Amino acid sequence: MKNEIRDIIIIGAGPSGSVAAGYLEKQDVSILVLEKQKFPRFTIGESLIPKCMDNFKEAGFLDTLKSQGFQKKFGARFIRNNEVAEFDFSKKFGEGWDWTWQVPRADFDQVLTDDLTSRGVDIRFETEVTSVSYSNGLWNINTVDIKGAETEISCKFIIDSSGNGRVLAKQLDLEAPPKIYDHSSIFTHIKESSRPEGIEGNQITFEVLNTETWFWYIPFSNGDSSLGFVGPNSWFEQFAGDKTEAFKNMLKETDYYKGRFDDYSFKFQPVKFTNISKNVKYLHGNAFALTGNSAEFLDPVFSSGVAFATESGLLAAKLALREINGENVDWENEYSKYIKKGVEVFSTYVKEWYTGKLQDIFFHSHPSLQIKMQICAVLAGYVWDTKNPFVRNHARILDNVHKLIQDEKIV
Repeated sequence: MKNEIRDIIIIGAGPSGSVAAGYLEKQDVSILVLEKQKFPRFTIGESLIPKCMDNFKEAGFLDTLKSQGFQKKFGARFIRNNEVAEFDFSKKFGEGWDWTWQVPRADFDQVLTDDLTSRGVDIRFETEVTSVSYSNGLWNINTVDIKGAETEISCKFIIDSSGNGRVLAKQLDLEAPPKIYDHSSIFTHIKESSRPEGIEGNQITFEVLNTETWFWYIPFSNGDSSLGFVGPNSWFEQFAGDKTEAFKNMLKETDYYKGRFDDYSFKFQPVKFTNISKNVKYLHGNAFALTGNSAEFLDPVFSSGVAFATESGLLAAKLALREINGENVDWENEYSKYIKKGVEVFSTYVKEWYTGKLQDIFFHSHPSLQIKMQICAVLAGYVWDTKNPFVRNHARILDNVHKLIQDEKIV
């Protein structure tokens, strides 16, 4: 068995792991990225939010990403029956990016890893972590590649960005009950040859089917579009047949988009993710940190996944570098509490979306411009800006605004 030594091992080459690797490469650290899958590979998380842009910039990816011609995303649209709620990121509370991208994740993630490879980062695809152990101040990681070759690697620190692979969560028994129960998702792509002009053909749209179930439409610059549903497991169970047949029948349940995609064949059989919400007991431990979906995933309704992935990946890389350089890092306050603050804000918005309260606020016939700007900043991912009352007092203020709306109806 081959033995190797690195300063930091990053498990997973998605956006979280790539951002961590991009930052550490700029600091001239000895790193290795281990990725179980072969890229490109399909996954969800195709709609980014502006907070991601800060992290891509700091990790050294921004110029490369800008050159790819990905579909720019300037906001989001929500539709419920005949009601429409539009959010423009340029009309948000506070500072920050006014746009981001809608991306085929297979292509997007490949751009990040290609860039890392060009910068000299060692990424080993189709390499699975089979076991981990910690002793004498070092992690020992055993891997096996697609050809069956086994390797033992030692490192001072592990950044687990393995996403749905959840390597350390499984190896170290860190799984915890999710914040959102019993929700699943299914999606596929089409080549949309007759795409409408303007907002109908270039902006992400969420159509509400019922309080707990919604449909997404995400157009990409390459002519493909992503179609997907999110809802409780019980909603999906009513559709019989294989995934393709079931998905076609789900499309018939839409109102706004009904019939628009009937003449298109799916580029691949719809992919289903069951019980999509994930959680862990804690985000860090002795010489390791969990980032992105390997730590926690809420729900795709507000596209927060990649934002938390890149934010946590970048922060974990910075703190890990300080630790291996001999500094005493307060991981609980500098990492876990910080990340959890943002997660708590988005958790409130996701939960109140599914109770229907946030939907009522979104679709109010005469929305307050100030409230809309403050909510828009949350949707853009700036969930650590406590100057925003919809961040600082997120649970109480949403409840209060909803009560005001209900009082209006009574009057």
